[in-house]
Amino acid sequence: MTDNVQSIERGHGFGALAQERNKVLRNTYWLLALSLIPTVLGAWLGVATGITQSLGGGMGLVLFLGGAFGFIYAIEKTKNSAAGVPVLLAFTFFMGLMLSRMIAMVLGFKNGPDLIMTAFGGTAGVFFVMASLSSVIKRDLSGMGKWLFVGALAIIVGGIINVFVGSTAGMMAISVAAIGVFSAFMLYDLKRIVDGGETNYISATLALYLDIVNVFQSLLALLGIFGGERD
Repeated sequence: MTDNVQSIERGHGFGALAQERNKVLRNTYWLLALSLIPTVLGAWLGVATGITQSLGGGMGLVLFLGGAFGFIYAIEKTKNSAAGVPVLLAFTFFMGLMLSRMIAMVLGFKNGPDLIMTAFGGTAGVFFVMASLSSVIKRDLSGMGKWLFVGALAIIVGGIINVFVGSTAGMMAISVAAIGVFSAFMLYDLKRIVDGGETNYISATLALYLDIVNVFQSLLALLGIFGGERD
């Protein structure tokens, strides 16, 4: 009798844990979808006004890094309060503004809109594949974290150097590496939610959003280099 009661209690415990994980995943997906709206608005505003066109070189880099890390710090500080979601959405608007410079450059090509839609579709495809894999892979992927962090750090350093060097070949190499690293990061972050390693949906959304933005802009850079058609 006691064993049966304990089995029932364990079953309820596992059920509650699974429900909590599903709730975090569901809320993350909803907030991730919502975060795309300020991103699009920010990108549209940046392209329409040209406000970011002068932010090239070192000045643009300092503004981007300062703003991005400042927002990320603020999001982590407010993730357990009512201010967490508005701060995250403000960050996604900022990221849209920062993306607008590259988007405006791609729109300068004759086939610019097609390239942007292709990059968007490719990013959505990567996300779908990684989300599917995260639900079927049983292996613990937590060990990937430190290697992915090192890879992301190398990409950031390489990107900073290339801002001053201005090498097209360097941009291509960095973009290819970023697609690989942040696609893997996408799988890693999704698997953490599925396995219960991430219980805060705001932090989960931030991680996935950064993965998606990096894959999108890297795809867009490669498409612009290889597929851009000038008038």
